[in-house]
Amino acid sequence: MHAKDILIDGYGRVREEVHAALDGLGPDELNRRPAPGANSIAWLVWHLTRVQDDHVADAFGLDQVWLVQGFRKRFGLGLPGHDTGYGHTPAKVAKVRVESADLLAEYHDAVHDQTLRALRPVAARDLERVVDEGWDPPVTLGVRLVSVLSDDLQHVGQAAYLRGLLQSAAA
Repeated sequence: MHAKDILIDGYGRVREEVHAALDGLGPDELNRRPAPGANSIAWLVWHLTRVQDDHVADAFGLDQVWLVQGFRKRFGLGLPGHDTGYGHTPAKVAKVRVESADLLAEYHDAVHDQTLRALRPVAARDLERVVDEGWDPPVTLGVRLVSVLSDDLQHVGQAAYLRGLLQSAAA
């Protein structure tokens, strides 16, 4: 198995978990924060998708799906175009309100599709290409892709946990 196939499988697992976390949720559940300063399911899924969109686009020299496919306008969050949620204060987290799980899933699917199109032609040597010299050591494509995958899995796990927490409180 090639490294790119492992990455493709990993990002596919993120997609499956995003859909499972969102399935059947309405606006109240999507946007509920279990405590002041906590993240909502909507924010977690939006953020993990924005980070994947931003980082994969940057690493492969692509346009962000958020900007070119109209998702920024459709979400209408009033945030700067390149905002990924990184470093959001509780007040900014509260601004990320989404009225439809379908919209979150649609955006995630579009980013997932772009990620797969970028990954399919990758050769092992491509993973060694430096994509960010702002770190010591500089970040290679392989390291960036694993970093995004790790971040995605952590946040989708948080969304799934929060879903269970909210559903058990309602029972």
